[in-house]
Amino acid sequence: MKKIQVKGTIINIVSSNDQDYISLTDMAKFKSHEHTGIIISNWLSTKYTIQFMGAWEQVHNPIFNVIEFHNIKNEAGSNAFILSSSHWIKSTGAIGIRSKTGRYGGGTYAHKDIAFEFGTWLSPEFKLYLIKEFQRLKEEEVARIETGWDAKRILTKVNYRIHTDAIKDNLIPSVVTSEQASLIYANEADVLNKALYGLTAKEWHAKNPGKEGNIRDYSDVTQLVCLANLESINAELIRSGLSQKDRLTKLNKWSRTT
Repeated sequence: MKKIQVKGTIINIVSSNDQDYISLTDMAKFKSHEHTGIIISNWLSTKYTIQFMGAWEQVHNPIFNVIEFHNIKNEAGSNAFILSSSHWIKSTGAIGIRSKTGRYGGGTYAHKDIAFEFGTWLSPEFKLYLIKEFQRLKEEEVARIETGWDAKRILTKVNYRIHTDAIKDNLIPSVVTSEQASLIYANEADVLNKALYGLTAKEWHAKNPGKEGNIRDYSDVTQLVCLANLESINAELIRSGLSQKDRLTKLNKWSRTT
């Protein structure tokens, strides 16, 4: 999941099959934090929105239910007509709008083409800033790919599993809550952060309040390669029974020599 900030509003973006879907729920918070669902339904219920989404689906969705689309379009404009995203998806088989569950990042998402139209309805100024921030995000993604950043991030994720398995097998008691286990994982992640960057995740966020993501998202290629190696080394040190204090000393010394 990626994030952008538009006019003080944090907006989540998810990717599926190389297509970006922007959170309409987050966008609606620009108008009201408490009534995002109502705001989205009000927009969906306009005749123009239905016509636009129907046209988009017919271009991009081979299984779009055109008959149901026309039924909905004919109802639009009547006094009692209200269209929710779930009803639109279920009735027409639409793919331009989708729902995502979860405590963090859940809500209604729409393909960027549709999300930009929603932005126009919310505020033309908001839409301009949304497009600007979205373009900036895509330019950053291209730059990361060109420098091999993504490849090294994948390497880090591979060794991340080795690291977490070592923590699970050697540091987490057999009887423990998921919350307690999460604290242990986070604590060990900070051992690596402290060894390489000299900061814990909390300390980094305190020094960088305006930045989204975490300290590793802003690492260069060299740091990511070093981090991948530290994960592998720390996994072996955990298995050998070395204390966290001694492991931190060894990891910090190793990171300064590479």
